[in-house]
Amino acid sequence: TVVTAHALVMIFFFVMPVMMGGFGNWLLPYYWEGPDMHFPRLNNFSFWTLPWALDLAVVSLFTESGSGTGWTLYPPLSTYLYMGKSVDLTVFSLHLAGVGSIFGSINFIVTVRGMKLVDMHQLSMFPISMFVTGHLLVVALPVLAGGLTMLITDRHFNTSFFY
Repeated sequence: TVVTAHALVMIFFFVMPVMMGGFGNWLLPYYWEGPDMHFPRLNNFSFWTLPWALDLAVVSLFTESGSGTGWTLYPPLSTYLYMGKSVDLTVFSLHLAGVGSIFGSINFIVTVRGMKLVDMHQLSMFPISMFVTGHLLVVALPVLAGGLTMLITDRHFNTSFFY
């Protein structure tokens, strides 16, 4: 349970928000000499999804015996034979964190594309890295959400995606 909680909190609630969200929101407007990101309300929504998702993750840690499924939510360990409601809370937490990350990534992509430069070749490495990382997150997080949805349907609706 501790390994699962530590891994999910570090990946989805520290590394991605701090490296992508924190530094990106602070430095990208500096690079394009603007006051803020292009969509500040979308940015605000993506920020405020994180505390709710983190609350769900912390509640899942203290529900029943916690979700001791490993940091990958290993499907044989995340069935109802082994785990109960704590895995559901963890999955919903990751869904919510993923939604916020997707919206934040869309904001980063639009902000870098809207910079006042003629060519992408004139950008420094930081905006390019935010641009590429934003695309990677927009492509990868819906796949993660699909896997989490399949896990939930296996647990509650007797489907057999992972068994």
